[in-house]
Amino acid sequence: MKYIVFLFLGLLLLSLDACTYTQKVKDGRFAYERKQYAVAIPMLKREYKKAKSRLEKGKLAYYIGRSYGATNQAADAVNWFGIAYDNQYGWEALKQQALALKQNEQYEEAIDAFRNLGIEIGSPYEYRKEIQACELALAWRAEDTPPYEVLPLGFNSAAADYAASLYGDNQLVFTSDRATSEGEENYKWTNRAFSDLFIVDKDANQAQPFSPQLNTPYHEGSAAFNANYSEIYFSQCRGGKKQDIYCKLVVSKKVGSAWSAPEPLPFVKPEVNYGQASISKDGNTLYFESNDPEGWGGTDIWWSRRQGDGWSEPQLMGRSINTEGNERFPFLDSDTLYFASDTHIGMGGLDIFKSYKVNGRWTVATNLQPPINSGADDFAYSIDHLAARSSEDILHQGYFSSSRVGGEGLDDIYRFQKKFIPPKEEEPTPEVIVYKMTLDGYVLEKIYEVPGNPSSPVQGRKPLPGAQVTITTSDGQDRIIEVGEDGYFSIELSENADYRFLASKPNYLKNSANFSTRDIANDPNNPERRFEVEIVLDQIYFDQEIVLENIYYDFDRAEIRDDAQPTLNELAETLQLNPELRIELSSHTDCRGGDRYNETLSQRRAQAAVDYLISREIDPNRLIAKGYGEEAPRADCNCNRCTEEEHQQNRRTAFRIME
Repeated sequence: MKYIVFLFLGLLLLSLDACTYTQKVKDGRFAYERKQYAVAIPMLKREYKKAKSRLEKGKLAYYIGRSYGATNQAADAVNWFGIAYDNQYGWEALKQQALALKQNEQYEEAIDAFRNLGIEIGSPYEYRKEIQACELALAWRAEDTPPYEVLPLGFNSAAADYAASLYGDNQLVFTSDRATSEGEENYKWTNRAFSDLFIVDKDANQAQPFSPQLNTPYHEGSAAFNANYSEIYFSQCRGGKKQDIYCKLVVSKKVGSAWSAPEPLPFVKPEVNYGQASISKDGNTLYFESNDPEGWGGTDIWWSRRQGDGWSEPQLMGRSINTEGNERFPFLDSDTLYFASDTHIGMGGLDIFKSYKVNGRWTVATNLQPPINSGADDFAYSIDHLAARSSEDILHQGYFSSSRVGGEGLDDIYRFQKKFIPPKEEEPTPEVIVYKMTLDGYVLEKIYEVPGNPSSPVQGRKPLPGAQVTITTSDGQDRIIEVGEDGYFSIELSENADYRFLASKPNYLKNSANFSTRDIANDPNNPERRFEVEIVLDQIYFDQEIVLENIYYDFDRAEIRDDAQPTLNELAETLQLNPELRIELSSHTDCRGGDRYNETLSQRRAQAAVDYLISREIDPNRLIAKGYGEEAPRADCNCNRCTEEEHQQNRRTAFRIME
């Protein structure tokens, strides 16, 4: 489900213009760089056979592994990442192999791979959570009486079928990229059709397109309906000529037997992705996912309240739900929210979790465990309260989607029944429950592939001993903690409180983190809870280039785009926390274009970035703008023979600490 889930759940798939679809594929690497993974695999395999050096074989094997992973073929990915590692591709191949082993439910092998990876990069800390997740998955699979029974549905196809929503009493609307979708072009990521909405009777095996008013030659998917099925909320993903593809959350209303033209919801921002919605039974609260840069990171779950004919400004759900990773596919059932996450402790890719409201706050997320969850992607959980129960011990039943091994296609839809399991004999619950929240904190530093080079790839992080952490609470009280050799500190948290952590160490840039318990409910089933915060300090490297990621400009333009602002905001915050710094902010072009043109354009872009930082209240005397044009490339290649990846390395914005 990789290629579809990233599209509909708020992650930008393509940063290529519309002409990409018609560009002639030159070779396997060309197809791989353009995310045409299904096209790339056979071409890369042929090139691998012809490669003469181990380094070239390792690189091609890595691309093949990533392509198999992107098209949801974990077992093949495991094999090719192993070949890449054996051919000197390096630690990144071992990391991807470990993740693929986990997704393929080879948990013992994954544990060994993660341990070896920690040794190789010099930090067992980095992969401790992955090892813990594998150990938990093994324990969960050994459970004798899981409460769920799971059965695949008969209308699944060899394509990707997912996100079933109840429509009326006896029908389901789901998303699929099967061949009967609208449009004549194939989606190059998968070499399959673009996805549409389909409808099927619950117990039938034949599905039909849902609506000619809603399906287009582009991507549609992940539908949600209000209580009387008069409104449909879903994603539409497209981009105009020379524009990136973004997914909008749209609404259509039923008029007679037809649907109105879909309209974006009023809070939808340009150049932000929106996906899978769920609406409350009263129709007044909408939950959805978005990669809005104002979130916690990755894709987050947000909510909005209906206001007359419109919707309120979306609110971000708290840390009980959202993480720095990806939270997706919310489904609200009364006071319980089900959602998928790849960052809460799980079994592999996306796992399904639940949280419920207590006194207006959400409890800490709970993993549904197998057989609902697996090493693959499991997502789009929904409950069907209208379904007939086969026995009295069935609590409820519904549907979820999974890319697990043994299905008909890339993603499949499964029916589940949750059974009543008599509880084991336990000690009597104390009349007074004592609630406790503990926060474990870690101060870390980055491990660079090339030691001492902050522009080389980051292999991981390791504990930073000897750092100092200043903790400020919402009541204004401060306290200072010195971390030990393991970079660790721990505090007991109060309810309804905000915390700010400022970490520092000589010769490192100060950095901060925040945590709040205001949205975390007390859960009698889990009275003692532990949370975690990580603060990464960057070592100060004088007069060394540090590349700023995700800074892009429109063709021949210097204005700061909305998608560049989060990175510059982070730099502004770093400068505010470290007021003694003075930096040079530089812009570079690739080798295409004339020298004078490139110098002028890069200077304009560097100055635009400086001007943006000044607008964030950074003293202009601390900033120098410098455009280098094409004179300082990062990738050493002949201009006519540079790959698109190498051109991208050379088109960059960076900064240097001058004093």
